[in-house]
Amino acid sequence: DFNIDNALMAIAAARHAGVPSAVGIEALASFVNTKRRLELKGEINNIRVYDDFAHHPTAIRKTLAGVRANVGAQRIIAVLEPRSNTMKSGVHKDALPQALAEADLVFIYQNKGVKWSVAQLIDACQQPCYIMQSLDGLITNISQQAQSGDTIVVMSNGSFGDIHQKLLDALPS
Repeated sequence: DFNIDNALMAIAAARHAGVPSAVGIEALASFVNTKRRLELKGEINNIRVYDDFAHHPTAIRKTLAGVRANVGAQRIIAVLEPRSNTMKSGVHKDALPQALAEADLVFIYQNKGVKWSVAQLIDACQQPCYIMQSLDGLITNISQQAQSGDTIVVMSNGSFGDIHQKLLDALPS
């Protein structure tokens, strides 16, 4: 839905600038999505690991809703690194539990730059929520809980310590 909304807005903006709708639609047919928008990084034992640039509640909610629409009742494991300035300062902390609602398990990395206690989310989330201060501990915990059929969505606006490859290496094969 997020991509559809963006495509429709692009066609409308182009039309407003004088480009016929048919030309805009034709251009979209050859569009290649940007990196880090639900980019599949790999699959081990039917566990898929995705990377997504979602780094604020609206994007997190839309990303997870899109994943849920594709996987149905299968488990979604959301992995979040609060990395943007607004996330690190806690501006969006009250909106995060609702944004993460489509996930079955939530893992949040509390790095040293985060200026609020992410542990506040444990009680606010409707699903199990784990807060980790160690990247290695985060990877170990996720890999121990991941099951065949799961979709792991890693969300950050940074490299997140190469977590995708480390997760793929740690998942049971």
